[in-house]
Amino acid sequence: MPTEPVIARLTHWFRQRPNSIEFWELVLTNERLLWCFVGESYRSLLLRADMGERDRDVVADLPPDAVATYDERNFAVPLEALEQLHLVTGTRLRRARLAVEWRSGDDIEPEERTLYQSRTADPQRELMTELGSDPRLEGVDVTVETPRFPRL
Repeated sequence: MPTEPVIARLTHWFRQRPNSIEFWELVLTNERLLWCFVGESYRSLLLRADMGERDRDVVADLPPDAVATYDERNFAVPLEALEQLHLVTGTRLRRARLAVEWRSGDDIEPEERTLYQSRTADPQRELMTELGSDPRLEGVDVTVETPRFPRL
């Protein structure tokens, strides 16, 4: 059975929610962008989670089909529906930010999610730059932006 080749793994991202922080891993293949939920931490200090590290380690070695079914909150965006990957690199005072935009169904407005990168993660600037020139992502607007004052 042919496997779905992985183009890139975007790791150590989180999404801020009103009462919690969700931890996500993104796996980009030649067919889809997989969103893999790896944990959640609640604002209350008594309910802190392990920041998703345990599940990140498990997901790091899984093939795409196993990533897709790893958690019930996981979902996939077909590559042809993906419109934009926009990385704003981090500074000393601000975390890196990744905005992902895609069209779902017949919706007029595209769907967008913004993720933030943990301080201990690799910046992934070079990876995103390489994705911008990848022919498999020809219809996707892949941009890397550096803040105006990167040393702050």
